[in-house]
This record gives sequence, C-alpha cells and structure tokens, in this order.
Amino acid sequence: MKISTRGRYALRVMTDLAERSGGEYIPLKDIILRQGISQKYLEGIMTDLSKAGVVDAKHGKGGGYKLAKSPDSITVGDILRVTEGELSPVSCLDENARPCLRAAECRTLPMWTKLYAMINDFFNGYSLADLMQNGSATDNYVI
Repeated sequence: MKISTRGRYALRVMTDLAERSGGEYIPLKDIILRQGISQKYLEGIMTDLSKAGVVDAKHGKGGGYKLAKSPDSITVGDILRVTEGELSPVSCLDENARPCLRAAECRTLPMWTKLYAMINDFFNGYSLADLMQNGSATDNYVI
C-alpha cells in the first residue's frame, strides 16, 4: 500500500486547520502559503473533504475552511478514505466488491482480511489531535 501525494497533502492541510481550530474560517490562500501546495491541487482536495463533511467551507468575503468536528474526533483513516478511497489491500475486500466465487476455498482471504483490519485499526488509531502532538497516538503498535 502506498499513500498518494493527495492523501499526504490532505493530512497536512487537516493538521494545519486543526492547529488553527478557533472556530474561524481559514482562507485557502493562507493554507497555500503555509503548506506550499498549488491552489488548483488544494482546491480539489478541499472540495472532496468538504463533500465528505470533514471540513466546512464558506465562500466569499470572510470565507475559507474550518474543521467540521473537533480534532480528536477526526481520524487519519477518515481523511485517507476520502482522498485514497478504500484502504483494502485487495479488491475482493472493497465495500462494493462482487462476492468472490472462490472465497470459501481461498487460502489467502483470512490473511488479507486480517491485514485490512490492521490497516483500518492503525489509521483509525490516530486522530488529528494526535498528529498535533507529533503523531503520538494512543495505540500499542510497535514499528
């Protein structure tokens, strides 16, 4: 599994918003200056995050973006699923996958299922609040 630039940028932007989560809308141009991301690329990311209900968007004067929820209630998993799609390691575990005709005799399915659970548990174990604390989640993973 490889997280794309889009996913990594979304995490940077969401952490930026979390660090400034005083209830005010943060202008896109301010985020662009701090994060060094092109406006066109960032607009696409923010549109997706807004549609997913992770950020609130306000257009016009005094507009910008702010978190839709508190930093401790938004997980890295929430953000990555918006930008990366499903985090499943194999297509047969995708949410809308057709039932696999070989699932009953598949010797590898239990392994993929366990990996999928580990990936989700790992990314859901980190909130934006954790990232604001230098990425120190409260999980017990040893790397």
